[in-house]
Amino acid sequence: MSLIKYYEKTRKFTEELCAPLSTEDHLSQPIVDVSPPKWHLGHTTWFFETFILKKFIKNYQEFDPHFNFIFNSYYETVGQRVLRHQRGFLTRPSVERVYEYRKHVDELIVQYFNGNPAAEARQLLELGINHEQQHQELFLTDFKYILGVQPFHPVYSKDFKESIIEDHPFQWIEIKDGTYEVGHKGKGFCFDNELNRHKVYLHSYSISNKFVTNSEYLEFMNAKGYEDFRYWHSEGWAWVKENGIKAPLYWEEIDGEWHRLSLSGLEKINPDEPVTHISYYEAYAYAEWRGLRLPTEEEWEVAAEKFNWGQRWEWTNSAYLAYPGFSKAEGAVGEYNGKFMVNQMVLRGASVATPEGHSRLTYRNFFHPYLRWQFTGIRLAQ
Repeated sequence: MSLIKYYEKTRKFTEELCAPLSTEDHLSQPIVDVSPPKWHLGHTTWFFETFILKKFIKNYQEFDPHFNFIFNSYYETVGQRVLRHQRGFLTRPSVERVYEYRKHVDELIVQYFNGNPAAEARQLLELGINHEQQHQELFLTDFKYILGVQPFHPVYSKDFKESIIEDHPFQWIEIKDGTYEVGHKGKGFCFDNELNRHKVYLHSYSISNKFVTNSEYLEFMNAKGYEDFRYWHSEGWAWVKENGIKAPLYWEEIDGEWHRLSLSGLEKINPDEPVTHISYYEAYAYAEWRGLRLPTEEEWEVAAEKFNWGQRWEWTNSAYLAYPGFSKAEGAVGEYNGKFMVNQMVLRGASVATPEGHSRLTYRNFFHPYLRWQFTGIRLAQ
């Protein structure tokens, strides 16, 4: 598939994801970490307008001069922007106006790339496509949170499948000690935080070929794991007490049985399904309770070809830091990853919300340890 066809497919898929939404659905922002669907639609479009159209089309006129303020996310180089927690305050522009914006930018992008685009523009288009795919995943996880604060358990789509079952036998995968290489290699796309490929020494370890399941996590809950400080980091224990945490996000006990809200509605917990929507704090505490641990991101990457991954973002025991030789690009694009390399933990893999083909073995996701609105899970090591 040509790059411009891939662009068109990606842009169309975003709008397909938003198709089940009402106008009111597009506007909600219940917490700072969740962006309104309308903002996702506008921000992903702003990315292409700002980094490609403005730069490579002579005398380009912005679709709306206010949109740079409204839809800039965190790019200090590009200028001021609406505060993140205030994205949901904006009833204007209308949803219809944002779709007009998307159509305008799409037409000019296709026109430009059907000509003789600059090599740098092609690189930025590929980055923008992957950026929009990130927002497709964020849209689904954000909108699930939006539904989660509504009464009566509303449904996004009856056809959305969150459930997975790993029916293969449990096994510890043994990895010998030695020097290994991690980080992106080859000519395919990667984000800058996957570079540079480098050597690491790993002591011998074992890693599970399966996720921790709901029934296994329920054992931790029934053993009063949320009430025993011994399993928790000090910061995690404070988080549990301050927020009254007793179960994974979206779990609800009804008539003595645990249920969970999914994008297809409220359903009973399937004991054999991998647990999801947990924080790093909870993943760490569960591992401590089991007398095991979370793998480091390097351990995960070295072993990942030996197990199935991609249905849950997997917490690792690695802080999000730069690889040796990492350098930020010049200008606004350099703000994409490097500025966030502090106070966050690395997740590996992908999830049921990740667009097909977006992730890879070297992909490094990262979140603050208290966050759990993503489809996060646990894989243990020892």
